[in-house]
Amino acid sequence: MRTNLIWSGIEYDSKEYCSITARSGTTTVDSTIIGSYQQNIYKINYKLIINNNWQLTSVEINSIINNKESNYQLRSDGAGNWTSHNIETAKFKGCIDIDISLSPFTNTLPINRLNMPTGQSTQIKVLYFNLLEHELKPLHQQYTRLSPTEYKYENIPNDFEAVIEVDEQGLVINYPQLFIRTAIQ
Repeated sequence: MRTNLIWSGIEYDSKEYCSITARSGTTTVDSTIIGSYQQNIYKINYKLIINNNWQLTSVEINSIINNKESNYQLRSDGAGNWTSHNIETAKFKGCIDIDISLSPFTNTLPINRLNMPTGQSTQIKVLYFNLLEHELKPLHQQYTRLSPTEYKYENIPNDFEAVIEVDEQGLVINYPQLFIRTAIQ
C-alpha cells in the first residue's frame, strides 16, 4: 500500500512530497522538501525505514542548503540505541523517535508508536535534526492525545507547543503556523 502526500510549509516557505509505502511489516518513507527560509535555499531528501511497531530502524538525510551538502545516515535498534557508519552514538541513547525540523511527517512516528488513549500524555526523547543549523541533538517532547484526531505537542522545557490535527493514519493534516497538508492520494 502506498500513500502520497504534499505538505506546504507555512513558516519555512516549503513544499514536501512524501511517499509512504507499507509492505510486510516494514514502512518506507521517501520524501523531498524544497524551500527557502531566512535567506537559506534548501533541498532535503530523506528516507526512513520503520518496523511494524512504528519504531524507526534507519534514517538517511541528504541536504543541500545554500550549496552546502550534508549527509546523515543512522541506524537504530528501535529501542533507543543508534549507530552511525557502524559506530555507536551514545549521545543519542534513549531516543526512540526522530524530529526533522522541516517536516511534519516525523510527528507521525510517536503518534502511531504510542497509540495513546484520549486524555493520556507521554513524554519522549527524540533525536532532533535541525537541518538549517546543521545540528543533531537529543530533545524531550510531550504528546497529549486530546481527541481521536488532535494531539497537543510540547517541547520540554516548554518553549513551543501546538495542537496538531491528524487523520486516521496519524498523518498531519494541520500543524498550525508550520505545516498544512494540501494533497493526499
